[in-house]
Amino acid sequence: MASFLSAHGYDPGPSQRPFLTGAISGVLATLPAIAVLQRLGSLKVEADILGLSQFATLCAGWAAMALAGALYARIFGRAANHVRGAWLFGMAFGFGLWAAGSVLVLPIVGGGRAASGSAALGMAMAMLVWGVTVGILVPFVHRPLHESLETGSRHHEVGPSAAAGKDRSIKKQRAEEPR
Repeated sequence: MASFLSAHGYDPGPSQRPFLTGAISGVLATLPAIAVLQRLGSLKVEADILGLSQFATLCAGWAAMALAGALYARIFGRAANHVRGAWLFGMAFGFGLWAAGSVLVLPIVGGGRAASGSAALGMAMAMLVWGVTVGILVPFVHRPLHESLETGSRHHEVGPSAAAGKDRSIKKQRAEEPR
């Protein structure tokens, strides 16, 4: 049964690693973004608009940025792994998140209230900083999570070899049994 499950996606596959890579990078990239939010007073304004405490806003933001990081890594795929160019993709993605979150969603959720002045600038800068940071981190977080084709093909408990090798492993076990 275990070989059947591993052959059909029980173990992390190539599409699951980018999600994990992006989520980890998104959570780590939230740290400098929080510093920007805190420095410009945006965190307090955002918490007031949402009607939450600053701690609850941070927790919700961290979860949202983990999802956003996973989405970034999945959308940009191989481009997100480019060491020299991923920061630019990240910054563009951060800008898109700012436009979607601070400009569109926050006023809808906050009953029409939106940040202004330095708080609005802080939200924009925080998302750009988050995007650049996630773009820089993804290639380095992905490396340890990603197996090369050569080492991955040696695993007989996952992938096509598991599905095709089930009959062979049964025959091998029968041949090794003492008579």
